[in-house]
Amino acid sequence: MTYFQQLISCVDLHAILGSENLVILDASIPPVGNMEAPENSWPEYRIPSARRFDLNKDFSDPISTLPHTMPTSEHFEQAAKALGINQQSQIVVYDDLGLFSAARAWYMFRAMGHKNIAVLDGGLPYWLKLKKPIDERSNFIDDTPKVVAGNFVAKAQVDFFCNWQDVEAQTRSQVNLILDARANRRFTGADAEPRSGVRSGHMPNAKNLPYNDLLTHGRLKSPDELAEIFTDINTDKKAMIMTCGSGVTACVLALAADIVNIKDVRVYDGSWSEWGSLTHTEVVTST
Repeated sequence: MTYFQQLISCVDLHAILGSENLVILDASIPPVGNMEAPENSWPEYRIPSARRFDLNKDFSDPISTLPHTMPTSEHFEQAAKALGINQQSQIVVYDDLGLFSAARAWYMFRAMGHKNIAVLDGGLPYWLKLKKPIDERSNFIDDTPKVVAGNFVAKAQVDFFCNWQDVEAQTRSQVNLILDARANRRFTGADAEPRSGVRSGHMPNAKNLPYNDLLTHGRLKSPDELAEIFTDINTDKKAMIMTCGSGVTACVLALAADIVNIKDVRVYDGSWSEWGSLTHTEVVTST
């Protein structure tokens, strides 16, 4: 089987359904703020043999007060094993919005040393649009396919994530470019944040690259288009720190950068949920 490490098309996934080492994960999360709910979602609609990658329940740090933060290697390893993931697994991850939280799952597995993971281009909406098969809910007990525990081993990689201290230093030195994936009105401070107690605005010297600007109808733009976007916003070709509301859509930016062979990228794990709630961090508003 050919291995996929960034994106996989619906056609290519359909062709390898049933392959021995294939593990398909639905990494959808509930909509945030004013986002529209998906038309079709787990558990009524799922790609055949898909398993539930529950970011909120199973793959976030249980002791953090912030949403979606990366758990320890040990926690991640046990949660991945419980999903039946092995060292040799080819993982395909998708979500019910096209491309939203699937990129976070992709980035987390990469940060834990697993390279053979790809995001389904267009996600569940495009899969359904192409009339590809789905599993019926009645095929499962308690909405979860029964799996045998895997042998996944987490090998934490360096320089995948950074903290608020790293970001604060970069707001001053500007050695790295800080890219914020939130919608422009949240970035400027025109719209209130969806989470209570979080200030509106952005980090000093950050630039805004809304993750939706990288998509066309829920699918990533072509590599040439993505490369042009990054060239235009990062003219000095600096290393980049990706941030967003809670570390989810920052990973869409990280995925797009990886596709165009931009490797010097980190994700601010706490993102605006942390920065905007701290009392001592500087917040900039603009129109």
